[in-house]
Amino acid sequence: TQSGDREILADCATPFDAEGGIRLVDGNLGRAIIKVSAVQPAHRIIEAPARIFHDQNAVQEAFEAGQLDGDAIIVLRFQGPAANGMPELHKLTPALSVLQDRGFKVALVTDGRMSGASGKVPAAIHVTPEAAHGGPLAQLHDGDLIRLDSESGVLSCAADLTQRQIATAPLSNDGPGLGRNLFNTLRTGVGSAETGASLVAPEEG
Repeated sequence: TQSGDREILADCATPFDAEGGIRLVDGNLGRAIIKVSAVQPAHRIIEAPARIFHDQNAVQEAFEAGQLDGDAIIVLRFQGPAANGMPELHKLTPALSVLQDRGFKVALVTDGRMSGASGKVPAAIHVTPEAAHGGPLAQLHDGDLIRLDSESGVLSCAADLTQRQIATAPLSNDGPGLGRNLFNTLRTGVGSAETGASLVAPEEG
């Protein structure tokens, strides 16, 4: 069977990309995945100061106020399964795309999730261990120099994080009540994003 149009369906001998569209990045900030299939090569390596946020609405407000104009890696932490149930963060894509179009080096690093339509801005998602479990994202400060290199698989911070205190977030106030306490068991017992955010322990081996 042959493809009628190799620009739409490539064959095994001549794939669009020999390494696929999703990469694993790893380093002293934890492990994450990043979709690179829509990211231009010029944007696959970003080194810039961190801007720390605990809420996606705060990122949007900072963008609208012109506070994100400049090279930056947006660190949106406390968005993992144990923090607030891992909400969808796709609505940040337009703002981040505008910053990129303005010529800034910009990327997103989060322990949350983002739609597969995340687009042209590099986004390292599902960072594990998550901030709510004391992961390295919880030790970052504004201005820390972060390197996100999806070509060589690196997610790292230039600063020494080992002696820093672990930040916390007021997760109990995250949204309306409406019976949320019923899910406390899920919040305290859920596994990591890389093991499926499950209440069932993964099999070893």
